[in-house]
Amino acid sequence: MLNEQMNIVIAGHVDHGKSTIIGRLLSDTHSLPDGKIETIKKYCEVNSKPFEYAFILDALKEERSQGITIDSTRVFFNSSKRSYIIIDAPGHSEFLKNMISGASRAEAALLVIDAKEGVQENSKRHGYMLSMLGIKQIAVVINKMDLIGYNRDSFNSIKNEYSEFLKSININSLNYVPVSAREGENIISRNGSLRWYDGPTILEILDCFIKERVEDNLPFRMHVQDIYKFTNDEDDRRIIAGLVESGKIAVGEEIIFYPSGKKSNIKSIEGFNSQSKSEASAGNSTGFTLTDQVFITRGELACKTGEPAPKIGNRIKVNLFWLGINAFVKGREYLFKIGTLKVKAKLEEIHKIINSSDLSVINFKDEIIRNQAAECIISLNKAAAFDVINELKQTGRFVIVDEYEIAGGGIITECLDDGLSGIRENVALRNIKWKKSTITVDERINKYNQIPKMILITGAKGSGRTEVARGLEKILFDEGKLVYYLGIGSIKYGIDADIKNETGKREEHLRRFGETANIILDSGMILIAAAQNINNLELEVIKTEIYPFEAKVIYTGDEILTDVQIDLKVAGINNIEQSIVSAKKYLFNIE
Repeated sequence: MLNEQMNIVIAGHVDHGKSTIIGRLLSDTHSLPDGKIETIKKYCEVNSKPFEYAFILDALKEERSQGITIDSTRVFFNSSKRSYIIIDAPGHSEFLKNMISGASRAEAALLVIDAKEGVQENSKRHGYMLSMLGIKQIAVVINKMDLIGYNRDSFNSIKNEYSEFLKSININSLNYVPVSAREGENIISRNGSLRWYDGPTILEILDCFIKERVEDNLPFRMHVQDIYKFTNDEDDRRIIAGLVESGKIAVGEEIIFYPSGKKSNIKSIEGFNSQSKSEASAGNSTGFTLTDQVFITRGELACKTGEPAPKIGNRIKVNLFWLGINAFVKGREYLFKIGTLKVKAKLEEIHKIINSSDLSVINFKDEIIRNQAAECIISLNKAAAFDVINELKQTGRFVIVDEYEIAGGGIITECLDDGLSGIRENVALRNIKWKKSTITVDERINKYNQIPKMILITGAKGSGRTEVARGLEKILFDEGKLVYYLGIGSIKYGIDADIKNETGKREEHLRRFGETANIILDSGMILIAAAQNINNLELEVIKTEIYPFEAKVIYTGDEILTDVQIDLKVAGINNIEQSIVSAKKYLFNIE
């Protein structure tokens, strides 16, 4: 039984022979079911096709059975030293998706180049992405040597050209190996056609790759994927489920969820159709229950107290590789995804753009086009928890989604100041000291049949925001909702009486309003608030105070006079009744 497993990505330009190499590895290591090669050869003969080892991959993808596990991107096989997962990278977007999503984390790479075609632009782009994603162990496979008569000079020419490129992106390839995957030369054995080469075969190179630091020894990280609640047979478990990205957790240990700062202890560790366990470690999908029920949401990052905390913020500096058909442009809204967290995001600033083929630098651009890499700043519409790549790469990678397609991805290099760190510290302390009711938020949600959330209605003076807010409260109340209207200005003469006449205290007004809102939301109610032309930073103060409760922003009036990211725009004073109907329809569509 092999205890060690290693993830290897295989990348390269289209038709340079990746599938043939994988097929040969499976065949020559006897990893295929008995009779599989013969079946494929017979199929080729009947259909008058020449047999190719690449057909093995196609056949196995269709069957997915007979003792071998394979899907569209991953192949499993063993050497005498360890087991391997070969991650096929059929295209740029799939490569980024698998490298960043967490499904397959490569520790080393094989980069394939066709000996006849030589180094192509995609060869360089793949190399650049490997560098950007922190993969330093790379072996370059120069395939199809049979097509150039196993010529040593041609091999050396490609080796020298590509070596110079890799050095320019701070990668030193461990090996350059000439192969003929079709003939089986230098895959796991030598047949004499490449007598001038005395280096390792592909399989020997794989076995020489150094296994990365055991992820169990890293800080615990698990993005919350879902929360499962049970009601049958007096089963009152509330299981928080997700994939353990790094580290490990054991029953009794205290965990903290970011960015909410909610804390509790592990009561039990659960498995699907299996007995409870005492601990869960990196790479395992797991679930656990808590001793104290806390209200958290999908996308929060579970960490262990006493270990290094993640970064929290909504402004991040990144290295990004763009693959979208449409350019990555300022002002447009995208979806930022890290782990199970999805938040709206915008390109805030471009520091520099790099041509991934020749590494030339392009300055003073307002957009990033396909196949370009860039150093830039991205702003999120709410705070996220993450790690920077040089501290913990498992939670330092992200993708950008544009119109339901993965259009780019990269690594987080820095968490930038967003002016809210002090407020987050106060909220974290509040959550630690909070004396919880015996009635949980989940119980209130089930009892009231509604999800507590804030509806913030903003707009210019005289735009009708207060009328819309009160009207919306009335119509929801009449329909049986537990709802409360609160104008931000209303608390000035109560909670804020001590500072109502002091200048420069707007942030404190907002902080106190946020704390009041948090209490109302914690009681399970829907809060409708009205504020005059609140800006985005002020909104972030409120969102930070009420997290993980949701805040939706409705803007009243013809012209938007604020930088806040709105969810719905209504006519306001020009048509109060229609604005209320539109707001109600929007709110019920999102519930």
